[in-house]
Amino acid sequence: MLKLDVETKLAAARTRLIIDKPFLGALVLRLPLVAARPDWCSTTSTDARKLYYNAEYIGHLSLAETQFVLAQEALHCALSHFARRGHRVKHLWDLACDFAINPILIHDGLTAPPGALYSHEYEGMTAEEIYPFLVDNENDSTHEENLFDKPEEQEGGEGDQPPPPDQEQDENEGKGKSPQTETDADENPEDGVDETREGAHEPPPLSAQERETLEIQWKQRLAGAAQQAMQAGKLSGDMARLVDFLLEPKLPWRMLLAHYMTARARDDYSYTRPSSRRGEPAILPSLRSHQLDVVVALDTSGSISTQEMGFFVSEIDAIKGQIRARVVLHACDERLSPDGPWTFEAWEPLVMPAAFQGGGGTDFTPVFDWVKTLDREPDLLVYFTDAEGPFPKTVPHYPVIWLVKGKALVPWGQRVQLN
Repeated sequence: MLKLDVETKLAAARTRLIIDKPFLGALVLRLPLVAARPDWCSTTSTDARKLYYNAEYIGHLSLAETQFVLAQEALHCALSHFARRGHRVKHLWDLACDFAINPILIHDGLTAPPGALYSHEYEGMTAEEIYPFLVDNENDSTHEENLFDKPEEQEGGEGDQPPPPDQEQDENEGKGKSPQTETDADENPEDGVDETREGAHEPPPLSAQERETLEIQWKQRLAGAAQQAMQAGKLSGDMARLVDFLLEPKLPWRMLLAHYMTARARDDYSYTRPSSRRGEPAILPSLRSHQLDVVVALDTSGSISTQEMGFFVSEIDAIKGQIRARVVLHACDERLSPDGPWTFEAWEPLVMPAAFQGGGGTDFTPVFDWVKTLDREPDLLVYFTDAEGPFPKTVPHYPVIWLVKGKALVPWGQRVQLN
């Protein structure tokens, strides 16, 4: 009876999402629902191929909470969390993904189940932005288990590989079977356990090829679901911004910083008057190399470690080596460092100062007041900071790039997120 009630509840929750939240409903429909054995799945889980659930856990949820957990698992897949972890610790990454997703679903009107992770501090942030703020605490856990980023060495041989992501679903559809709710009807010859009754075994982890294929497929599904929801007039503003953010091409902060600096330092053409002595008949363009004057400011208020500053300075030096740039480096917390500034000509390597004073509050005004005392305005100012402090009220005429560690916004200039 419990199994029937659970399947009825899952079908009703899916139907409600399709009607009320067509964007999320369309994503949930892409995940076949599979009853899992409770020895490995205590709540819900996904491997980006299917959604696995513990029947007893679903049985204790309300219909509204069931909608939430279905939407949560589908959104994990649609946001490609299975492909974005990289070198990050799995436990912390899972926490960061939940902290990123849950506020979105709650703001969209869904009801979170007991134990769902939520903090208003992380609203509007991506999992990559949240991750550095988390402390590895084994007492914290998500209420689901993600299968997609387990070590690949756990995978079986070639004969143990599952079919391609959509092949099984397509075959079921071709045979007239519903791809939405599945149970494994195979019997284990060792113990004779009917998996239809006991649930499915834990699936193998994703291979690198599967992960790449699924990432492309989920992006396509995300775009298609958003288009359907917009046509129905039921795509919220938060969801629309999320879709735009995910489908927009992303560049690492190093590449963005290099792009801005090289764009300012590109060679240009000079149209000089022709030489009458040589009898030149026309004004012809000649290539003129321009040296870039850059001011680099370091926030030494204590929120950014010396090691992080060293990495940042090394990155500026690498970019500096590709262009003709003269760099003036300064440090500031609530006042300018008395040891600065440090000047590095175009032919000199940029190195981190051995030591400088800092650790007080934060104020960005002293750096911009100091720039006003220079002989000429810089072509570019790059400020490495957490952006937590008062900004000058007057916007400078030269371009400013804020390389921000954290979630704070800037009132003007170009903000580049440091993940």
